[in-house]
Amino acid sequence: MYKLVAVGGKLRGQEFVLEDGENTLGRSDDCDITLTVNGVSKKHMSITVTDDVAYVQDMGSSNGTFLNGKIIKRATAKNGDKIALPDLILQVVFVKEKKIIVKKKATDDEEDDEDDIDVIFSGGNPPDNIVAKILHFFKYRIMNVIHGINEEYEWKYLLGIVLTVFVFVVVTLIIYPVLQSTKQILLFETAKRGAHYAEEISRMNSRALESKNLDQVNTQFLNSEDGVQAYELFDLEGRIVRPMEKLNDYISDPFSVQVREWAMASKDDDGNKVYKKLLSGDEIGIGKKIMAYNARLGIMEPVGIISIRFSPKSLAVEATKSQKAYLESIVTALLAAIVFFGVVYYMTLRPLEEMKYQIEEALRGKRRNLESRYLMGELGSLRNSINSVLQRIRELKNEESDEFGEAESDEGYVSTLKEFIRGSGVPTMVLNSEKNLKAINIEAEDLTSIRESAAMDMSLLDVSREKGFAATVIELCDNSANGGGIMEEGNYELQGVEHRVCVASLMGKDNFAKAFYITFVKEE
Repeated sequence: MYKLVAVGGKLRGQEFVLEDGENTLGRSDDCDITLTVNGVSKKHMSITVTDDVAYVQDMGSSNGTFLNGKIIKRATAKNGDKIALPDLILQVVFVKEKKIIVKKKATDDEEDDEDDIDVIFSGGNPPDNIVAKILHFFKYRIMNVIHGINEEYEWKYLLGIVLTVFVFVVVTLIIYPVLQSTKQILLFETAKRGAHYAEEISRMNSRALESKNLDQVNTQFLNSEDGVQAYELFDLEGRIVRPMEKLNDYISDPFSVQVREWAMASKDDDGNKVYKKLLSGDEIGIGKKIMAYNARLGIMEPVGIISIRFSPKSLAVEATKSQKAYLESIVTALLAAIVFFGVVYYMTLRPLEEMKYQIEEALRGKRRNLESRYLMGELGSLRNSINSVLQRIRELKNEESDEFGEAESDEGYVSTLKEFIRGSGVPTMVLNSEKNLKAINIEAEDLTSIRESAAMDMSLLDVSREKGFAATVIELCDNSANGGGIMEEGNYELQGVEHRVCVASLMGKDNFAKAFYITFVKEE
């Protein structure tokens, strides 16, 4: 669903919903949307809405239709685009409809309503740019899950949970690879040790192995080796020949079975490979083929297989050290996270406390507008909205106190700004509260092609050849007036050169803007 929001001009603040299909806009009552603004043609333009596409077409208007500062005959409008008409700026807003079904009793005839908050925070259609699409997904998909949790838990508690999870994830991702690398080094060293034992068995029992008489193989030295928990020497068929207590049994140990399968799958290699594996209970398993020389064929061939279970003290010590290092890292990171939590929490809280204090001052009449010493742009739109509400409250108070009083004249304020314009030294113009031209110096005449003699007391939208320029200036005027007279800045290209447009409004005693002082500064 599309709608138009008047962000500048006499209808500022009004909204117009666009129906599916063609929507005509103009001053005529026959139009779907009637715009009672001088300068708008009876049938000025049409906007055709099809699904999520809005198509704008000028209907032969006298003053033209401008989309994002450029005059158009027909164009496609996107969410956020601005349409400028005489003394009116309309912003195109795409609203993703999301209906929530509420279960009610049979006697309740009320209709289901839209959840406006969900509509606003749904994010609409993702942008085409890949970077913007990733940010859109993170903001409106992943973060919506976090915001959903925030509906159940306080923000400060949620922040603490997020930081704690962050600490565990980061420490694990950093420390775990280091611990695994240490284990791999230990496994490699143990594998070399197991290979040495296998080679020692081959060297000490070369004659018995050459005759394939495995029953005469001597492996007694393994019984006294440090870290050797158990071993099994067996032939290629899986019959155990050592240790003696298992003689002629067939292997049943899972690791020995795995070693035999590995050995049979690699019968054609030179016998230098070692099978190694981390086992449960802080054990390391090593397997290797026992090679012997075949005098008839003149080659080395496997005649047996050995599997050894090691439980080196270094592995247990390393495991203890790893656990200690991991816990120390977690504790250190948690302490840092607590400090970080305090910084983020109070850094975020301070601007909100300042805003609360200033609102109370404004309601007591001690302050006109909210201004912050702290730079937090995300609160800028909220601060502007509150300033608009405060301005409206002052207007209502003035209306109640002097319901039939005459509006304060612009003349005195305009005359004051005319005095300033003489010594400005830069292109400058002065508008009254109706955005009619009251003064312009020669520099501004040359820059904007607006002549004071021909444009005096006329609306800027009527005298400016560039409607986009006029719409920009009027929008800045409205923003300055809503901000209580603060200066607003914008950029516009005049005569092919980028200029900074600075607008300051002079506020009257009735809290309305009475005159506007506009200067143009060339960008270096």
